Amino acid sequence: MKSLVIAEKPSVGRDIAKVLGANGKGDGFLFNDNYIVSWAFGHLVGLYDPEDYDESLKKWRRDSLPIIPAEIKLKASKDGKKQLNTLKKLINDKEVDRLICATDAGREGELIFRYIYYFLKCKKPFSRLWISSMTDKAIKDGFDSLKDGSEYDRLYDSAKCRSEADWLVGINATRAFTLKYNVLLSIGRVQTPTLAIICERQKEINAFVPEDYFEVTADFGEYKGLWTDLKANSSKIKTEEAAAKIISETKGKEGFVKSIKKEEKKQAPPLLYDLTELQRDANSKFGFSAQKTLSIAQELYEKRKMITYPRTDSRYLSDDMIPKIHGVLKLLSFTNTYRDMAEKVTSLPKLPFSKRIIDNSKITDHHAIIPTDGKLRPESLSEDEFKVFDLVARRFMAVFYPYYVYNTTTIITEVNNNSFVTKGTTVKDPGWTSLNIAGKKEKKEEILPDLSEGQPETAKKVTKKKKQTKPPAPYTEAALLSAMENAGRFVEDEALKEQLKENGLGTPATRAGIIERLIAVKYIVRKGKSLIPTEKGMKLTEVCPKELKSPETTGRWEKGLRSISKGTMETDRFMGSIKRYVNFLAAYPFNTNSSVVFAPETAKTSGKRRVKTFGVCPFCGQPVFENTKAFYCGGWKSGCKFTVWKDELKGYGGEVNGDLIKTILNEGKAENVPLTLPQTGEKCTADIIINKNIRGLLELKNLKRG
Repeated sequence: MKSLVIAEKPSVGRDIAKVLGANGKGDGFLFNDNYIVSWAFGHLVGLYDPEDYDESLKKWRRDSLPIIPAEIKLKASKDGKKQLNTLKKLINDKEVDRLICATDAGREGELIFRYIYYFLKCKKPFSRLWISSMTDKAIKDGFDSLKDGSEYDRLYDSAKCRSEADWLVGINATRAFTLKYNVLLSIGRVQTPTLAIICERQKEINAFVPEDYFEVTADFGEYKGLWTDLKANSSKIKTEEAAAKIISETKGKEGFVKSIKKEEKKQAPPLLYDLTELQRDANSKFGFSAQKTLSIAQELYEKRKMITYPRTDSRYLSDDMIPKIHGVLKLLSFTNTYRDMAEKVTSLPKLPFSKRIIDNSKITDHHAIIPTDGKLRPESLSEDEFKVFDLVARRFMAVFYPYYVYNTTTIITEVNNNSFVTKGTTVKDPGWTSLNIAGKKEKKEEILPDLSEGQPETAKKVTKKKKQTKPPAPYTEAALLSAMENAGRFVEDEALKEQLKENGLGTPATRAGIIERLIAVKYIVRKGKSLIPTEKGMKLTEVCPKELKSPETTGRWEKGLRSISKGTMETDRFMGSIKRYVNFLAAYPFNTNSSVVFAPETAKTSGKRRVKTFGVCPFCGQPVFENTKAFYCGGWKSGCKFTVWKDELKGYGGEVNGDLIKTILNEGKAENVPLTLPQTGEKCTADIIINKNIRGLLELKNLKRG
């Protein structure tokens, strides 16, 4: 008898098959005497569309709302029918006596497998493979400790409720608001409150009125001091007259050193990376979008096998990983890139483990992102892959480095009852900051002269400087990821504040997709590093009810979903609350008097007019089309995510245009494309191909300088 292993995608299936020794090749599977290894292509099975229940629901009408089926049913995705039929044959094979779920170890991975399992009406027992690394050793260890599939029933219940609830809210709210305002308005449980956060910041910027103020600086010869109102702890002077008065009272006058305060301060290393923190740093340091960082991290996990599972929300490790940690540090010390950094840690008589590193209570489905204990070859990575791996590797070593220790000195010099503050910093021990890691908050060193209290000092020069208050900055992706992760600060309910500390808006794995979705539906646009709401996005938040815009709603959902996964809430109770919410949303726009008018959408292309295509999708074979932002697969409605963004080569001074895409799709690659290296500005050429594992990621090959 054989076990059928079902992975989430072909590349993962092949890696598992290699470890299991399943070298025999079939159509859509690999096998040996003990195992058959096959795979999905992500979601092979999804939820019915409204018209699948009733053909009349294909037409959007107010009297058909709300759409709440008695039972939400499953159907095969159009693009995955062939592979689903392969899985059906394998599941029904008499030689197969059990299944092994090897999809991603998380809520969505569980949903992918279970939807296939139940859609194909499988009754055979199954086990669960749960791993956090794709190294051969991790896969082998995972198969040595398989869990019974029933142990993850509650996780599946949570995933199923999330999927159905999002469908009910999205279908009904989108139809209701679209019918009311006569323009397509895409609405979602997470995307709408995320949009509201961006729009609220834009309102603050629009309403901002700059104010002039002044600062006064006194030069005492060996040092300078900034005039400060010590009671208000402010150096801002509202009027030019007030600044001039301070100058007349102090210029050329003798004062004295009123106080000198010296302090030693320590700054702990930052915590290990979860996905959101990694995306935030990659955006701040390299300008990478959240989606790009996720795609690269997934590549480093699956293909390169150099980092652990990236879609994690934990920043800690478990105590059973201590032997593995020693191994990873040793492997890093064998590389040319990290030898000196790693040896400073491996040479310690004992690693400084603390609750900031090892904490079982703060690990959910997966631990923090760290390098693996497999082959680490940083020199083999592409430039962008290395940037992301380098963040992970340096952060991993940094947590074992000493604290950053520095001394601060604050001097207050008083002249005619006016206080001037001078601050200086000297570094005592650079500690972890010597690794030059992203996110470090190192103080700029500024050495002050040796003074004593009571010492007389003369304000030799006193000058004023006119300044102006600045508006709040628009959200960057890094800042928005922080806001989504810490959405509790937008909520007043204390219990929900705590819940949103754990969950935030979306999950680490979905936040990048939410940002890209808001751009795709033209609610926001990228301008440099900033995310700016469009007029359509701003108007949508005006007409939505508070319940739809507030993170509080998502907080309640996530609290319920987590309770379901823990077994402390029944699914019927959760779905009952969702159905009541859907009834409210379906009626809300029609019961509200609103003067908001949306600009009409650009008319869709007539069926008689030929739409230009650029080739066929390398993943599903559907034609590839163009819009203002990207080249995309015509099979997107069926779930194909193939998209090549037009600004993907912007960092290299290149342009993604129709000719380039046509060449790549039809010939497999575009050769000798002229580019510019972002680090040095040096001219170069490279061949450009489409990454076989990441839908839409362009990859540079055979890069030649000069």
